[in-house]
Amino acid sequence: QVQLVESGGGLVQPGGSLRLSCAASGSIYSIDTMGWYRQAPGKERELVADITSSGSSNYADSVKGRFTISRDNAKNTVYLRMNSLKPDDTAVYYCNAAIRTVVAVYRYLEVWGQGTLVTVSS
Repeated sequence: QVQLVESGGGLVQPGGSLRLSCAASGSIYSIDTMGWYRQAPGKERELVADITSSGSSNYADSVKGRFTISRDNAKNTVYLRMNSLKPDDTAVYYCNAAIRTVVAVYRYLEVWGQGTLVTVSS
C-alpha cells in the first residue's frame, strides 16, 4: 500500500556534494518521522539523520555540520543534502519512514526504501 522511492545517489569526489531524495506514495494518512540510514560493506546499518513531522531533526555525530535533512510534507518527500563528502561516507543509503495508512490510521508502518548507492572516491 505504501512505498518509498529514492534517488540521487552516485559517484562523487571527496569534498563534493550530493542531494538524496525519497518520496513516499500510496494510501497515506500521515507520515511521522522520516530518516536516512546507511550501510557500508561489512558494517551495520546506522542512522544518519531523521526529522519529525514538525521539523525537528537530529544527526549522527559523524555527519553533523556536513549533512542537512529536510522534508516537504506536501510532497511526502524527505531530502538529505550531503556536503564535504568523505570516502568514509561511501555506503548504501536507505530512506525510512513511519507512515499511517488510511486503512489503519491509529497504527503506523515502518517502511524502507530500496537503497541508493553513494560512492565517494577520487
